[in-house]
This record gives sequence, C-alpha cells and structure tokens, in this order.
Amino acid sequence: MRMRTNFEAYFDDFDCINVFMSKNFYNGNSSIFHLKDTHDRIIPLTIRYRSELYNGYVHYDLSLNASSIQMGEEYTIYDEHCRTTIVKYGHIVKTVKFNDTYTYRGKDLGLHYTPTCSTFKLWSPTAYSILLFLNHDGNEEVYSMKRNAKGLYEVSVHKNCLSDPYYFLVRVNGSWRKIVDPYTSFSGPNSKYSVVMDISLLDLPEKVKMPPLHNNCDAIVYEASIRDMTSMPDIGVSYPKKFQGFTQENETTKEKCTGFSYLRSLGITHVQLMPVFDFGSVDEVYPNIFYNWGYDPVQFRCLEGSYDINPIDATSRVKAFAQLVANCHKAGIRVNLDLVFNHVYDKETFSLENLVPNYYFLMNREGAFSNGSFCGNDYDSQAPMAREYLVETCRRIVEWFDVDGFRFDLMGILDINVMNEIASVCKKIKPDFMIYGEGWNMPSFVSEDLRATQKNQHKMPHIGHFSDSFRNVVRGSDGQLTQKGFSSGDTSMIYSMMDRMSASGNTYDSPEKVINYVECHDNHTLWDKNQICCSDENKEIRKKRQVLATAMVLLSQGVPFIHSGQEFCRTKQGLGNSYNRSDNYNKIDYDRRNLFQDVVDQTKTLIQIRKDHPCFRLSTVEKTRENTRFQTIEDDVLIYECNDKEDSCISFFNPTGKTYHYVVSDDVQILFDNGNDNKNVTREITIAPYAVVVGEYQ
Repeated sequence: MRMRTNFEAYFDDFDCINVFMSKNFYNGNSSIFHLKDTHDRIIPLTIRYRSELYNGYVHYDLSLNASSIQMGEEYTIYDEHCRTTIVKYGHIVKTVKFNDTYTYRGKDLGLHYTPTCSTFKLWSPTAYSILLFLNHDGNEEVYSMKRNAKGLYEVSVHKNCLSDPYYFLVRVNGSWRKIVDPYTSFSGPNSKYSVVMDISLLDLPEKVKMPPLHNNCDAIVYEASIRDMTSMPDIGVSYPKKFQGFTQENETTKEKCTGFSYLRSLGITHVQLMPVFDFGSVDEVYPNIFYNWGYDPVQFRCLEGSYDINPIDATSRVKAFAQLVANCHKAGIRVNLDLVFNHVYDKETFSLENLVPNYYFLMNREGAFSNGSFCGNDYDSQAPMAREYLVETCRRIVEWFDVDGFRFDLMGILDINVMNEIASVCKKIKPDFMIYGEGWNMPSFVSEDLRATQKNQHKMPHIGHFSDSFRNVVRGSDGQLTQKGFSSGDTSMIYSMMDRMSASGNTYDSPEKVINYVECHDNHTLWDKNQICCSDENKEIRKKRQVLATAMVLLSQGVPFIHSGQEFCRTKQGLGNSYNRSDNYNKIDYDRRNLFQDVVDQTKTLIQIRKDHPCFRLSTVEKTRENTRFQTIEDDVLIYECNDKEDSCISFFNPTGKTYHYVVSDDVQILFDNGNDNKNVTREITIAPYAVVVGEYQ
C-alpha cells in the first residue's frame, strides 16, 4: 500500500506521475515539480490537479512535459522545497502500452549452460541495473548484466560454471534487492542462492509408461503429504518425511503395512501430493523445528528442500522426486501435484516482484493490492509474462517429472484463460492429464466472468472443481460443526443427495469436472466433525457413518477424492486447521489405522467395487441422466441405481437407526453390506441401521 513515507511518487502511466505528500511538511504544498534522471537531465512537470486526502496526505496528479520516459532509468522528483524522492514504477506496468512494448516472447529466460559458457537472462524492464554474483572455485565474481530490447538483461560467463552458486542484485525503484533466479529449478537451502545446472546432465529414472486413463471418472484420488505418510516412528522407513522415504518398501513396511506399502494396499489410482515445491515456513536445514503443509510458496519451480535427505545438494531433491514418481508409476499409481500459484509467502522478497515490482500481482491504479487469497497478495495471471511464467512452469514439471495431474489451490484467484492454456499444454504432453482445483469465488480484482470458478466451469472444458455442495450435503456445513448432513442423520437432505450423486448435473456440464469429497486437508476431519454433530452416538455408530459418507464419495458419479486417513477415521484432535502444528497432529497414525482396520477394509472393498463396475463411472451428463435412478424408502433411505451396458447395480444408504426391507424384481448379488444381514444372492434386501448395501443385478 502507498503512503508509507512523507513524500512518494509513482509512474502510473507513461504520461502520469502520482505524488503523495504528507501535510506534516509545508502542509503538503508544492507549486512546482520536476524530474531529474541519472544524467542530470531535467524534465519539467505540470500539475493537473491537487486534492487533500483523508489520511493527512496531499495528492498531486502530474503530467510529463516530455515525449516519454525511458523505462528502467532512475528518476528523482523535486518539489519546490528541493525535497526529493525516487519515482517508483507503479501502475504503469499494468498498462496496455507496457505490455505491447515490453512483453518478451523468447523461451530462453533463465540460465543456459554449456561446459564453456553459461548465459544468464532476466526480464526486468523497470530495472536500472542488474549484477550477477557467481561463486566460482570458492571466489565470488561479479558481472554486470547488459540491458537489451524488451527489458531483457543478459550476461555470459565464459568458463565452466557447473554447480556454481549464484544470485543477482537488482537495482529497481531506487534500491538494491537480492534475488535468486526465478527461472531455475536448482536451489540452495532455504532459497538463499541458485545453482548452475542442466537437467540433461542428471541421471533421472526412465519414465514408466502407464495404461491410458480413459476419463477422469476412472480416477480415485487420495490426498497425501510427503511428510505425514512417514513421520510416525518405527514404521520401517529409513528416510522418514522425505521424498526418498515416501516410496520406500522393505520387509518391515510390508509386515506392518506402513508408508508406501500401505498406500499400495488401498487400490487407489492417483495419489495427490500436498505442496512439494519450495515453501517458506520450514527451515530446510533443520526441518524438524517447524511443521507446515506448504501453502506458502517461495519458488514455483524448485522442489522443497526439507523433503530431501540432502538439501545442500541442489540436484538431490530433483533426482529424488523424479524417482518417487517413477516408483509410484511402477506400482500402478499416478501422481497429481498440489500447486499453489494464487499467492506467495512474502511478496517483498519474491524474485519476480523484485525484477518488475507490481507486475506479477493484482493491483489497482490506486496502488491497493488484491487480497482474495487472504494472504496479502494475489498473483496476476492475466499479465502476459506472468501468465507465460505459470504455463511454462507447468510444462516443465510435466516434462521433467512425468506427473499425471495438477490440483490448483484457490484456483478462483486465477483466470479462465491461463487455466485453459495450462490444460492445453499439459494434455499435449499427456492426453489423460488431470487438472482440477478449488473453484471458490474469491473476492479478488479479477472480474467475475474471468475467474476460474465453479460458476465459470462451462468456459473451462478440461478443468475440474471440488464440489463443496457435495461435501456440505453429505457431512453438513463446515462452518457449523453441529450441523448434520445426510450421512450424519439429516434425512431432509435426501433429495439434494440425488443430484449430488448424479455428478451434480444441474451445476456441471460433465461428470469429469466434479470432484466429490467429504474431507480434505482443510477444516475438521469427518470423524472430528461427527464427534460434535453426532455426540450422542457411540463410536460403533459413528464408524458406520464414516463408511456411509465414504461410500457416497466412492459410488457417486464424478471423481472420488479421499483424504489420507479418512479410511481409518483420522482425527486432528479436534483442530480444524493444523497447517502449522506438529507431526503429532498431522502424522498418519498407523496404530490408529490398526484400531479401525474394519473401516479400512470396507473402504478398500468400496474402492474395488468402483473399479470393477463402470456403471459408477459414467463420463457424460447424458449418461448420468439416462442411466441413474433414485428412489427413497419412507424418505429416509436413499436407493441409487445405475447401469452401463451390461453392468447394473443398486445401492442403499441408510443414515437412520431403523431397519428397512426392500424387494427387487431380479436376483441381486450382494457386493457390500456392512449390516451383514443379506444372503449372497437375493431379491429381498435388508438395510440395517446406518448401513450401506451394494448389489449387482444378475
């Protein structure tokens, strides 16, 4: 926000300077202003209007009496009392003229390495000067970068710089700022420096070809954290909380069914990893001091060092993560990544911000920043170079690591055009690539018709959205812990459930876009919520409600999403938000898993049923409307029938304490019955209290 000092000035357009003067000095009055550049040339200015602001400042709108300013030059403004301040590049970077003049179309930003020469390129039209600091053979060398057209800065170092640490000093808006290379994927610990490296020199694992995913509805997504899956002691993992330990298997992990051995046992198709790219709230050298989920990005293209056994080696985390993905693929599990592109940990130290201040973040002409993310800054995905940065980041991640999908945090901060472009790029590399995110309508500066929200899902043909309406109908509102959903006993939700289980056909134009869930890393776990809204019920009943809700996720049309531990009634000890608590709150507790093994086994059975029966995986709205049918028993029990060609199933969901009976016209083979009241093949079906029954027509 502006007006932090007594005298501030901003280039807000090519012919406009806005000045703010405190009334503490000369009552904020000045009858004349002029500019001086670094060559002592004077540029007169004209006061277009003056206004007194409510906060003790006087605002002057000035026009330039010159043809134009020279972008990147450092200008000092003088008032009539000979007081001075540097004129900062403000809203000018948001103008059409700036984009038309300075957008760089080249694909060569960052570092290009050869054994005889390393070339460094940065885009910074507003910079006055940029210096490269390179540590070669233990000596720090300084190189001045040359400014070229479009605000491109470049320097070549004619020696073998492989593995050399480096950083930049950028002179912009009158001050020097130290930054790392925003275009590289090789970083020292805690983002202190970048490292000269070429991905082609690394011995990455061979990519494992996966059978094609015919449509997103064939996916069963399981959200997991690199740290949480292996943070529990004595589970047989040599590298707990690390990339290297995530896929480690041995006799102990197999015997105890822990870590990756447990993940494999579930039968899920996709693991969605919580943020694995560089975040700011954990010390990478001493990672056990702090805990964080990682939704506070520092470098979009560098992997998180605290997840690697050797954060000092910039290549180790790259090789380890590539191996993790390959190991998952060998086990038949695809890998989706949780990307946080909507905001950054600290805008003031973010490299791109320091190269071109204000350009990469949503800001209005008054200098206020959008805060739809509630983190103090929102990334501006509509700015051409900012959009290109995100698209190329996604391309690199897919090409380098062979991942299978992206989940976008607070996707509604981004715009529909960048999401469609990312989808196009990723699907050209992998046709069955999944892209989905949180399509909440956040109060940002992006116009509502351009936000990547659920409301605009019809404008994004290949982008899925988490269905919060599905969650709220099944479990009740997250904002009111005492409020029940259908699975927790509110049978008034039964007709709303019909739409949600048929892929919310009144909201989305494809089942492939609907991510059905009742629990994720955010908010209270389902078990913790039910302990409050079903507090009068014993543990055995609440276990059945847990299965009931999970069954609705796994058997509904759309894409099922399960939070790690949901299958064993995970608890965060009543916390709704454990993002920065300890491993004690966030770990995957395999002892608890053992106590709730019956719920785990039932979840596995439901997962296999979905995989075995295509009628639960209809891929178009037309099919869901034609091939799903709903009835009720006394408006208490939901009956759900679906078919696909020769495959036809009937399911019953009873959230009440009563027993019900239902007669079907043909024989049904019982696939699942956690009430244990039915014969293997029958026409007379009993639905026990709080039970789920699934049958296949013969």
